[in-house]
Amino acid sequence: MKRKIYTELLKWKNDSSGKTALLIDGARRVGKSYIAEEFAKTEYKSYIIIDFNRAGNEVKELFNNYLNDLDTLFMYLSAYYNVKLYKGNSLIIFDEVQLFPRARAAIKYLVADGRYSYMETGSLMSIKKNVSDIVIPSEERHIKMYPMDFEEFLWAIGNDTLMDIIKNRYAGKEPMGQAMHRKAMDFFRQYLIVGGMPQAVEEYLQSHDFNKVDQIKRDILTLYRGDITKHASGYEMKVAGIFDEIPAQLQKHEKKFKLSSLKKEARLRDYEDALFWLQDAMIINTCFNSTEPSIGLKLNMDRTTLKCYMADTGLLISHAFDEKGIVSEDIYKKLLFDKLEVNKGMIVENIVAQMLTAAGHKLYFYSNSSRLDKDSRMEIDFLISKNKISNRHNISPIEVKSGKNYTLTSLRKFMKKYSEQTYIPYVLHTGDYREDNGIVYLPLYMTPLL
Repeated sequence: MKRKIYTELLKWKNDSSGKTALLIDGARRVGKSYIAEEFAKTEYKSYIIIDFNRAGNEVKELFNNYLNDLDTLFMYLSAYYNVKLYKGNSLIIFDEVQLFPRARAAIKYLVADGRYSYMETGSLMSIKKNVSDIVIPSEERHIKMYPMDFEEFLWAIGNDTLMDIIKNRYAGKEPMGQAMHRKAMDFFRQYLIVGGMPQAVEEYLQSHDFNKVDQIKRDILTLYRGDITKHASGYEMKVAGIFDEIPAQLQKHEKKFKLSSLKKEARLRDYEDALFWLQDAMIINTCFNSTEPSIGLKLNMDRTTLKCYMADTGLLISHAFDEKGIVSEDIYKKLLFDKLEVNKGMIVENIVAQMLTAAGHKLYFYSNSSRLDKDSRMEIDFLISKNKISNRHNISPIEVKSGKNYTLTSLRKFMKKYSEQTYIPYVLHTGDYREDNGIVYLPLYMTPLL
């Protein structure tokens, strides 16, 4: 499957000229190993993949015994994997490198040697257990890999033209038109319910059977739960508690994650490591309240008020509707034909969070629950800053609407109170592009272009 990250891998190869290793960080089953091998096959004369999930002690011992004798190290690796290595034209991939931190630490010496290029794939790259006994190499360049975005989903199902039209209409500030908008929304709903995990997309392409797609997603969720049990040592119950609570919290009107639902009197300091674990595993996208909508949203971040979104909306659906162990085909069909009356808001807001994250945005929202000043009391789903910062008008408030009938009370309050800070107010909705009273209404599938 064609992935945009391939272009970034190519840029790394051309820019670094072997002076840095590339670490692809992403959730399990997001396609890291696949894209690394595809890149190696296409761009190098030969390659070796060392999968540390399978590699035996005889391979691991090479890194313990021969870092001071790289000639011997490479001789053994070449013989063990039966691959001839070519100076300047071979790639060595450390797959699931977090399982053997010693290999990650070796990158410093391997890059300095300069004979070959190096790529690492992994998840949970920052938790203490995976970095406690090593010096993280400064020769390592990081890149994050997310689930397939809407355009990649379109490519996968064989549509190479629709996103070009969407980009063209967005740039020209024009509506898509009734027929084209309906077609784009049909594809978008398919993406919404299948999600962006490559295995789920592949199953959907082959069978168009939602039960089979749901089973794939449920297998991935089971894998995540297994990882929590195995790797979140010491606070696995807290991690599992947050993970299982996400759908219920997103179903609420305000969608803020209340730790008190897990345990009475719970405080963020008690659950900070658990939240970080899920974030580092890239299973969730966290969105923090920025108390002042101005330049440097991070500077005004309230770490105690946050929202937790699933990193993949397809997985959220399988996570949320699991009363019988599998999401019924009826629910998928209701989502596909826009007939699901409940829970739709959390699903749509989650996909927006997913698309904004994949487009490079850090997630922030604005919440003021003042009981004294009704004009200050408001809730804005997301805040993003524009690319080129100026003296004023830098922040765009975003409201996400899943239905056709809605009010914009908070957005209008925000525009009035923070007129100096407001750039373009957006409403992301199921309708076509339009502008009205200073607000830009965008169809949901245009979110990645913000």
